[in-house]
Amino acid sequence: MGKARFGGGGAIGRNPTDRGKAGSKKSILVDGYGGPLSVVVAGANVHDTKLLRPMLESIVVDRPEGSQNLCLDQGYDNPTGHGTVADAGYQPHIRRIGEEKLDQSGEKTHPARRWVAERTLGWLSRCRAILVRYDKRASNYLGLLQLAGALIWYRHQWSLDNLR
Repeated sequence: MGKARFGGGGAIGRNPTDRGKAGSKKSILVDGYGGPLSVVVAGANVHDTKLLRPMLESIVVDRPEGSQNLCLDQGYDNPTGHGTVADAGYQPHIRRIGEEKLDQSGEKTHPARRWVAERTLGWLSRCRAILVRYDKRASNYLGLLQLAGALIWYRHQWSLDNLR
């Protein structure tokens, strides 16, 4: 969630964690390496599960054939979240925070990967216009987020080319 300086425009709501000030929420979907695949903007008071379907529908790349996994946090652990993931054809991995799957020896089998999405949000927050929303129109803010996502992909590709 982020602050929205100008109260007018769309996709702005009362932020429950910032004394009810105007704010907006960025919900992103990333691949395993942190590259943004989809972004949705809504008011800060909109629940995460209401953004899941639009986020899955706005993916910018074609999905590969076969089973696809989708890791989500505890905000999606409800019937609406499970149903949306199943309708989209993904294999859901929804765990509560702090709950990890342990094998028979007590070791973690697959550690949580929520930090990948948090890292991408950190990359997006380096842009001042994204950290604090100055755009009144939600479409302008969404376009800015998409441009920043394309820049992240460009930087990732550039770094891979220089490693070779």
